[in-house]
Amino acid sequence: MLFCNVAWAMNVVVSKIAVSSLGLPPLFYTVLRSGVVLAVLFPLLMRGRPARLGLVLLIGFAITGGSFGLQFIGLQTASPSAVGIVNLSGAPLTVLFAIFFLGEEVRWRRGLGMALALGGVGLAIGAPSEAGDPVGLGFAFAGVFIGAFASVFVKRLEVGAVSLQAWAALASLGVMLPGSLVLESGQIEAVTAAPLAVAGCVLFAGVVVSVGAHSAYFRLFQAHDANLIVPLTLLTPLLTIAFGTWLTGDTIHWPLIVGGTMALIGVAIIVIRPSRTIFKWQLMRPKL
Repeated sequence: MLFCNVAWAMNVVVSKIAVSSLGLPPLFYTVLRSGVVLAVLFPLLMRGRPARLGLVLLIGFAITGGSFGLQFIGLQTASPSAVGIVNLSGAPLTVLFAIFFLGEEVRWRRGLGMALALGGVGLAIGAPSEAGDPVGLGFAFAGVFIGAFASVFVKRLEVGAVSLQAWAALASLGVMLPGSLVLESGQIEAVTAAPLAVAGCVLFAGVVVSVGAHSAYFRLFQAHDANLIVPLTLLTPLLTIAFGTWLTGDTIHWPLIVGGTMALIGVAIIVIRPSRTIFKWQLMRPKL
């Protein structure tokens, strides 16, 4: 779990470096990331098509390419620390969507957790600071919103978690490649300017994070109780703030600290309380 948390936290920082310092267009970075995941997991596609393939591709795209693309756009102007706090909104949003679409019952404790989490994230987004550009954080929140909405319906898919990554990468590549070609420019120039650095970012995001950390997370989930594993993922936003401060020089202001603390407490309440209709791993859904 420490490896998983470090990988997920570093992924935000590495993505910031890719789209900001290296100048990779965010949609194109999503294409490269999806391409690496697809190359590694391609043999899983040869095992046969899953049931309701169209739905698998749609949900897979939403929780990967669609969510990532918006987050990478946000990271062009927002800091990794602030984006890490915004990512905490995934848990209350998932529960909120489960209430509407799956009939999830929420009592006052989880309701309080949702209010604290969303209020803290709102404070982090709305407070003016260098670390929390509102426009960038708005894009990051939109990515979390789409990912949380789609993750509610993962339970209805008859496909394994790792196989879903393969199909999601295929869907993301099919949508984001044309999108990047139409909406962005300077892709080749960014790669040729620092090919080794770009390769390092893409391989880390695709192999270490998407394939390595996510697969390890699900293996732990199979071997241990969810109530033990899921709360440990709360270490990710703390590490994201630490790595952002250390590696990209993030400045942490009081609104970000207060908002992050509120959100962290709220999410802790949410993930500890039992759920009837959604998987525990979906509450702190790690990025595929």
